[in-house]
Amino acid sequence: MNLPKIIADLVTAQNEFDSLAYANCFSETAVVFDEGKTHTGKADIQEWIEDSNKKYKSVMKPLSIVHEGKTSVLSAECSGTFPGSPVILKFHFDIEDGLIQTLKVTG
Repeated sequence: MNLPKIIADLVTAQNEFDSLAYANCFSETAVVFDEGKTHTGKADIQEWIEDSNKKYKSVMKPLSIVHEGKTSVLSAECSGTFPGSPVILKFHFDIEDGLIQTLKVTG
C-alpha cells in the first residue's frame, strides 16, 4: 500500500509508541478529534497520544486508504489493551504543506 509519507510516518510513530515523532507529524495548529474529545496544537496532541499509548498500547495495521478531495481516509486494524481489541478504525486526515492539519478518528 502506498501511503502518503506523513501518514506512513504517523503509523510508524504510533507503532513505536513515540509520542514526540507522532506529534511532529502535525502542524502547530492541528486539531485531532478522537473519543469525543478535541486536541488542539502539537503540545496537546503529544500529551494526548502519550496518555493513550500508556493506557492502550495501541498499534496500527493499515488496511486501505482512499483519497476524497483534500481528505485521505485510512482504514486500519488497531489492537491494544482496550476493550474490544482489535477494531477497525477510520482515520480522516487533512494534509497541507506535508503536515497533518486535522485528524478525525471514527469507528
